[in-house]
Amino acid sequence: MSLGQILAKRVGYGLVLLVAVVVLNFTLITIAPGDVADSIAGDMGGADAEVLAEIRARYGLDQPFVVQLWRYISSVAVLDLGYSYFYNAPVTELILQRLPATLLLVFSSQILAIALGMLLGVMAARRPNSLSNLVVTFLSLFGFAAPVFWTGILLIILFVSVFPLFPVGGMMSASLIEAGFLEQAVNVAYHLVLPMITLSSIYLALYSRLTRASMQEVLGSDYIRTARAKGLAENKVFYKHALKNSLGPLVTVAGLQFSAVMSGAVVVEAVFNWPGLGTLALQAILARDTPTIMGILFFSSLVVIVVNIITDLVLRAIDPRIKAD
Repeated sequence: MSLGQILAKRVGYGLVLLVAVVVLNFTLITIAPGDVADSIAGDMGGADAEVLAEIRARYGLDQPFVVQLWRYISSVAVLDLGYSYFYNAPVTELILQRLPATLLLVFSSQILAIALGMLLGVMAARRPNSLSNLVVTFLSLFGFAAPVFWTGILLIILFVSVFPLFPVGGMMSASLIEAGFLEQAVNVAYHLVLPMITLSSIYLALYSRLTRASMQEVLGSDYIRTARAKGLAENKVFYKHALKNSLGPLVTVAGLQFSAVMSGAVVVEAVFNWPGLGTLALQAILARDTPTIMGILFFSSLVVIVVNIITDLVLRAIDPRIKAD
């Protein structure tokens, strides 16, 4: 099967899954207790039965469930996610404004967790009885045990209150809105440090332990013993043969964990007041702004599906056994 056929197959599966997610999200939010019309009227200061009926008719809330679902699926197909009751703006526009901030936080955290986790895991696997192995074990236990919001609050206390090295929240200083691109980029990176470390902490622990276990398994393989018997340098055996063939589990888990990283970003954005989809989702939930909630869920699912497709292609590129299959 060619790469194009594999990609087409994965995209087809992704589209089916995305439709299922849209239907499920719409169904769960529609049957949830409460009346959207009451929420909209509450923002207006209250309304009588006649006004409530008018609101339901205006937003199609008086239509049968099947009609509402079909209209929503038809709109989503052309990326029309409806109109926000709370923000009084198109949902697609709101999401596209916040999406870059969330993707920056999520991808930077994943890159940091994978790179540092792989480094620590390799160090621990190369010297299983050394201090580095104990450090990796301690970091793994700490990362798994510490809730993300607790880690974020701890970092704020330590590096904002005790040692004021980083800003307390936000994505960029208000005084730099009119500044040049380079100055703004540096300031955004400065604000990104603490949220990125917070979000990557738990996945750093996972990836370091996984790399360590995978490396130790590969180092015990027959082809590694054969490479050593041929007289190859230890560094070449370790990095060229062992490391490359141990990356499969790490790439697989990183792709599968991407949805969890997106979920964790909601909490981190709330702690650090990061202006991404997490903050938008929290405000939409409190306001019962259902079009915005469903739009965020749709975009989050779309990002996760795309990342999983990319993960599958990367696995085929680095693992010759999958290529052959």
